[in-house]
Parts: sequence; structure tokens; C-alpha cells
Amino acid sequence: MFVTDVNDENFEQEVLNSEVLSFVDFWADWCQPCLRLNPVIDDLAKEYQGRINFFKVNVDENSQIANEYGIRSVPYMLLIKDGEAIDVLVGSHSKPQIEYFLTQQIA
Repeated sequence: MFVTDVNDENFEQEVLNSEVLSFVDFWADWCQPCLRLNPVIDDLAKEYQGRINFFKVNVDENSQIANEYGIRSVPYMLLIKDGEAIDVLVGSHSKPQIEYFLTQQIA
């Protein structure tokens, strides 16, 4: 599996303590744009394997993390490096737009 589900309990260990750039997709089961992004994020996770770790957080099941980052709408995509949020992308975006978002941080 190229995208790892994380939750309130393991977010710090898996994401914040990662030595690799982390892409976190905050989503919800009821969010149609989130569901349409799933295959795009899966493809990107395969393409960037080893350079970026990809994670998913269900905001309905993990409200602590969502509150910490002030997430009020989904999809909400966050890049984290060295334990700090460095960039955010909110809303539904195409694969090329998300790729551009990612390459700005790994170039």
C-alpha cells in the first residue's frame, strides 16, 4: 500500500517524526470531491514513492488532528517537513495541479 491511513494516536509518530516529506490528505466519507481524489492520490503515491510519504486522515474519525490544523473544509492537503506544516492545498484539484504543488517542495 502506497498511502497510509493515520489517526489521532499515530499521527505524530508516522507523520511528524518522518524524515521524508509527508503529504497528508484530510478527507471524509461523505465528501464526493475527496472520493474522486482517491485514485489521483494513489497514483501520485506510487510515482513519488521513496521521495514523499503519503498519508490519509479521516476528519470525522480524527477530530483532534483536524482541530490542531484548523481544518474546516475537505479535501485539505497538507505538506509536512521536519514536523512542520510547510504548504497547504484546499479543495479539489487535478493531478497536474497536485503534482505542481508537490514538485515545488522537492525541486
